[in-house]
Amino acid sequence: MPGLLRGMARTAAIVGTAEATRNAVDRHSAEKNMQAQANAANAVAAQQAPPPQYYAPPPPPPPAAPAPMSQDELMTQLQKLGDLKAQGILTDAEFQAQKAKLLASA
Repeated sequence: MPGLLRGMARTAAIVGTAEATRNAVDRHSAEKNMQAQANAANAVAAQQAPPPQYYAPPPPPPPAAPAPMSQDELMTQLQKLGDLKAQGILTDAEFQAQKAKLLASA
């Protein structure tokens, strides 16, 4: 009987050692596979072109305010308007509207 117990104990020790070794090898393989997969994913990501970035063009500058007219220019423009009205090209309402624009811009 003592020989039987000794043989069973030896078998149990061998099986336990084999199982522990197999678990360590499996764990090492799994870690190695995960590292290889991470490296492959990083390589693919590095090879892919970055997504295009779209930038909105800057808004156009506001229109420059017209330079104020000198008194001579204003008088010249008013005389031209008066001539156009005298020739019948402008109606009285059109003349008044254009005159108001000129005076407002001065």
